[in-house]
Amino acid sequence: MERSPVYFTDFRCTRDGGLPEKLKRLCKFAGIQTIDFEGKFTAIKMHFGEDGNLSYLRPDYAKAVADVVKELGGKPFLTDCNTLYPGSRKNAVDHLDIATQHGFLPITTGCQVIIADGLKGTDDVAVPVQGAQYCKEARIGRAIMDADVFISLAHFKGHEATGFGGALKNIGMGCGSRAGKMEQHNSGKPVIDQQDCRGCKQCAKECGSDAISYQKNGKASIDQDRCKGCGRCIGACNFDAIYNPNASANTDLDRKMAEYAKAVCQNRPCFHINLMVDISPWCDCHAFNDAPLIPSIGMAASFDPVALDQACCDMCAKAQRFPNTRIADNIAKGMHSTGNLWQDSTPESVWDETLLHGERIGLGTTSYELKTMK
Repeated sequence: MERSPVYFTDFRCTRDGGLPEKLKRLCKFAGIQTIDFEGKFTAIKMHFGEDGNLSYLRPDYAKAVADVVKELGGKPFLTDCNTLYPGSRKNAVDHLDIATQHGFLPITTGCQVIIADGLKGTDDVAVPVQGAQYCKEARIGRAIMDADVFISLAHFKGHEATGFGGALKNIGMGCGSRAGKMEQHNSGKPVIDQQDCRGCKQCAKECGSDAISYQKNGKASIDQDRCKGCGRCIGACNFDAIYNPNASANTDLDRKMAEYAKAVCQNRPCFHINLMVDISPWCDCHAFNDAPLIPSIGMAASFDPVALDQACCDMCAKAQRFPNTRIADNIAKGMHSTGNLWQDSTPESVWDETLLHGERIGLGTTSYELKTMK
């Protein structure tokens, strides 16, 4: 299979304009100008950060991408879909409030913010997925599907269920409406090991289904009828007391996510950017962010989201690890290091399955050629 070009630059910067200007140059180095933007609505999909989390991408990066789109004649807007779980982004009103709080304003980014799946996360489109094995139709936020051009601007990092989160997760999970997110998460529901549970109640704070209650002994239990299977409680537990008994659940999640990404990207011009900065072990959806696993690496872009994520995974795998991280905690508990960054951070993840399935369904290729811009 022919290799896809992935374009990379580090965070070294000695020019006026700083990193935003360097990101603009990277986009052009990667060939974004070959897309016909003239008069086209352009969705820039990103994450505006949860309240309390500081690892989300700064608005300056969004402005850099929007400026390039406008320079090429396009009409950019920033977008995301509402969350399945409680927090600051569960409806469009709260979502816009947190985006404003975190600096995503027309005056700072040069474009508007549109929550793609509407006020309550129900404004979606059923999109047939070409070559899908799990999701024949994907429920995607309407504003994202109404756009003529799609750009993914992702914070590349770890993730508590999928191992890592980059372009494919930003697109697949991030563009799903609430119904779409539920479809991706419904392969299994977690249970609680009563012996390991400490009764700290942290899991209940993360549950979006009111499915967690506490017994007389203080131990937590999950109502399987109420549970949506989103897995937030697994990431919330510091004592590894919550797990998914369905051995294929994370594999299914990864594959469904790849198919949702295919639904978003098929049949229109797309461009993808990953920023490998503050590479935290968990998603930016939490109301906190844990210490980065490795140093910040740089920025990468490609027309192929699978190749882009594969290249970023490979670069992260080669980086020197920080001490005092989630991985160090896991090893201190007796976990044997596999030598794989994402597996050591989230042992229950099947981190590469999104990449492999994305390749199987024709979304992209894991074979890439890295081209570096100074």
